[in-house]
Amino acid sequence: MDQAIISVVRKLQMVNTSDHNSVVSINIFVALLCASIVIGHLLEESRWMNESITALLIGVCAGVIILLTTGGKSSHLFVFSEDLFFIYVLPPIIFNAGFQVKKKQFFRNFITIMLFGAIGTLVSCTIISLGVIQFFKKLDIGTLDIGDYLAIGAIFAATDSVCTLQVLNQDDTPLLYSLVFGEGVVNDATSVVLFNAIQSFDLTHINTRSAFQFIGNFLYLFFTSTLLGVIAGLLSAYIIKKLYFGRHSTDREVAIMVLMAYLSYMLAELFYLSGILTVFFCGIVMSHYTWHNVTESSRVTTKHTFATLSFVAEIFIFLYVGMDALDIEKWRFVKGSPGTSVAASAMLMGLIMAGRAAFVFPLSFLTNLAKKSPTEKISIKQQVIIWWAGLMRGAVSMALAYNQVKCRKFSFLLI
Repeated sequence: MDQAIISVVRKLQMVNTSDHNSVVSINIFVALLCASIVIGHLLEESRWMNESITALLIGVCAGVIILLTTGGKSSHLFVFSEDLFFIYVLPPIIFNAGFQVKKKQFFRNFITIMLFGAIGTLVSCTIISLGVIQFFKKLDIGTLDIGDYLAIGAIFAATDSVCTLQVLNQDDTPLLYSLVFGEGVVNDATSVVLFNAIQSFDLTHINTRSAFQFIGNFLYLFFTSTLLGVIAGLLSAYIIKKLYFGRHSTDREVAIMVLMAYLSYMLAELFYLSGILTVFFCGIVMSHYTWHNVTESSRVTTKHTFATLSFVAEIFIFLYVGMDALDIEKWRFVKGSPGTSVAASAMLMGLIMAGRAAFVFPLSFLTNLAKKSPTEKISIKQQVIIWWAGLMRGAVSMALAYNQVKCRKFSFLLI
């Protein structure tokens, strides 16, 4: 009996120690978030620095310190989970993107944005996938099947134009900003839909029928996800207008908007749709209909609430990526085969550049033919900026890579 009691006490002590360590990790991480915001504000006048880059550098510095204090065992305060990213961190970023977008400029260039974001992503994914099939066979990185090659294509087709948008101004360059921003959001959604379609589809027997089924499944996910977001946005507008929450409390209006937006995202995930596409169009519809049915105080509150949540989520991602850059397991893999890792990285970078060039310049040429006004046409300089803006891989690529990486032979995806 005494031994049993001692065993229970020890287990309780281990649980308490674990909880205490979690609290310590959270405190340190929140403190780093605050430091990123403060230092980013102090460096606001610098053209080469912003909160995202500041958070990335602070994450690297924090990773070095953690690596030294743990004796080289870890550079993280906690373990990354794709569920954490997709369920809690990503929704406010994408929703705020739809909520804050200048709808007039966005829908004026909607066809071009959809061509870049949807068709362009498919072209880029195809080129990257075909490239890795040809080149990876020559590298000793393990056995990959067709699903792995297509998944790599979808992962690296996902772009991140956040840093580019930091140096663009909506008012000074409305066309360029709209195209870069719109393509980035639609690209992320398309990449996730494409990745999910690849994971759920049987690729062992590919023929004409299965190819059409794959395309049909992709289109179904794309348009159904969009429709769900539109319905959720319209439903929130109808509820707030008919019940008029503002006469009693503006808090209820804000709560309904936040919860309906999050509900649309989770419903999309529940029905295996694209939560990114759903919550993005939910944000657009809410900003056009729901936002105009709430009281003035609720308008101010919701605008700043969504922007703040998105801002903190983005800083969180860049801070973690900075720490992840020093992940000891990945660097052990690189140390074991540095030539293979460098060759794979260089080859992927070349394929990414080729994949973007393969659709940015041809599609820009086609859209220019359909536009009569010179101010609406995409100049060569703007095309180069759009091409360059999509060369960076971001949070969506990282999360998809974590989802795909199951063993050390794929570790180069996260380096």
